[in-house]
Amino acid sequence: QVQLVESGGGLVQAGGSLRLSCVASENIFSFNAMGWYRQAPGKQRELVATFTRSIGTNYADSVKGRFTIVGDNAKNTLYLQMNSLKPEDTAVYYCEAERAAYHYWGQGTQVTVSS
Repeated sequence: QVQLVESGGGLVQAGGSLRLSCVASENIFSFNAMGWYRQAPGKQRELVATFTRSIGTNYADSVKGRFTIVGDNAKNTLYLQMNSLKPEDTAVYYCEAERAAYHYWGQGTQVTVSS
């Protein structure tokens, strides 16, 4: 059973930075794709950033130039570096991994950006 555990969320002022971590129970390169999604109150879950072995990185337009997705295979960890945070980035952030068309999800970590 694949497990994904996120951490690194918290409260930050607008313009600040956070780095989210997602530790996987398996080698992250064993997955076809991994990524970060977020869900704000009253909204649908949306893609933030993904890394796919066949495509590379992909970012939502709203975070391009501010967020960076990075994987550390030696630590089985996927990171999301978030800079220049805005109040509209407030959401629960989820780590996701896909293998053989099956999607695994973490429990989420809350990010709150104050204005």
